[in-house]
Amino acid sequence: MFLEFYTTNFYHEIKSANYMEVRKIIVKRAVFVTGGTIGSGLAVACRFASEGYAVFITSRDVQRASEAAKNVAEKYGVFTKGYELDIRSERRVIDVFNDIDRNECFVETVVLNSADMGFGTDPAIGMSFFDVSVEEFQRVFETNLVWNFMIVRQAAIRMREQHKGAVVFIGSNTAYRAIPNRSAYCASKGGINSMSKAFAVDLGKYGIRSNVVLPGTIKTDRWVKMGSKQIVNGTLTPIGDISDFEDIANAAWYLGTDLSKNVTGSELIVDGGMSAQLYPEALNEYKRKVIENNLL
Repeated sequence: MFLEFYTTNFYHEIKSANYMEVRKIIVKRAVFVTGGTIGSGLAVACRFASEGYAVFITSRDVQRASEAAKNVAEKYGVFTKGYELDIRSERRVIDVFNDIDRNECFVETVVLNSADMGFGTDPAIGMSFFDVSVEEFQRVFETNLVWNFMIVRQAAIRMREQHKGAVVFIGSNTAYRAIPNRSAYCASKGGINSMSKAFAVDLGKYGIRSNVVLPGTIKTDRWVKMGSKQIVNGTLTPIGDISDFEDIANAAWYLGTDLSKNVTGSELIVDGGMSAQLYPEALNEYKRKVIENNLL
C-alpha cells in the first residue's frame, strides 16, 4: 500500500508502508473554479492557466464545463477538465475531488465564483421582500453558503496534507451595501464574508488561507442588455468606470497565490470606489445643478 503525498509540479518520492519500494510521480498544481464557463469565472481560469496551473471548471451543465475546459487547454497548453456539479449533492462533490486525485493533481487554490443571484425573472427589478418565497430564500443560501462549504471541505482535506492552500470567494460589495429587492442575495454575501473569516481561523494552522474578492457591478452581458435599467453604471463610481472580468481575475490571482501569503480572513473590494462614498458623485452633481438652477 502506498502512502501518497501531494505536491506541486515536481517529482516526489512515494514510499510503501514498509519503505521497501520507492516510486516517483509528477503532481500538477491546480486551481478549481466554480462557475468557470463564462465571465469572471472563465477569466479566473484563464489567469491561472496562463501561469501553468492545471484547471478544473464546474458548471451546472456538463457540456458547457467540458467545452470551457477544452478551450482553456487549447489556448494555454495545460491540463484541464470540466465537471457538472449539483448543489444538492455532497456525494457528487466528493466524487469530483476523488477524480482530481486520480488525475494526479493537487488543488492548491479554490475559487468559488458560482452564485444564486436571487433576482427572480427580471434582474433590473429583483424579488420583492413580500413576494420572495421561503423556498427561494433557502435556495440562495444553499447555493452561496452550504454548497461552498461542501467544496471547501473537500479541498481543505487535501490542502491540510500539504500544509498549503488558498480559498478565494468571489463575493459582492452588497455584503456591505444592500440594494433593493435582493434581501436573500445580500444576506448570503454577508454570510460569505463571515464564513471566510471562520475558515481563516479554523484552517490557518494547516497553512490554508481564506479571503474574499468583493466586486461591485461587473460588465457582464446581462448588465449590457439591461441598458437604461442598469442599477449601477460607471458614472456612479469615483473613477468613472466599473469592473471587467480581468479585474476580478487579477484580484483572485493575488489572493489565490503566494503574492498574498500573509493575507487571510480579509476582503479585497474591487468596485471602482463605489463602497468608499456615502453618495455617488453623479447624485452630488445632480444636486449641485438643482441648487444652481433654484429648483429646490
